[in-house]
Amino acid sequence: MDNIFSSIREHMPVLDVTETQVGTVDRLEDDRIKLTRDENQRHHWIPLEWVDRVDENVHLKLPLTEITARWQEEHAGKE
Repeated sequence: MDNIFSSIREHMPVLDVTETQVGTVDRLEDDRIKLTRDENQRHHWIPLEWVDRVDENVHLKLPLTEITARWQEEHAGKE
């Protein structure tokens, strides 16, 4: 599993389970992926446990609706 996470790099696209782009990797912070700022100039964090696999993209196990609902809930107020 560590091998998967060590291959995550800045500026990689992050895709949901249907291959829809969720965001772009800004950097890794502890056990999370910090995404670049969204259109509202806010960062979001994705737990590494949501990662399914990494190739030229970071592929997540969840659909976009669940990802956006849970990242906002888990990191509300954290900037």
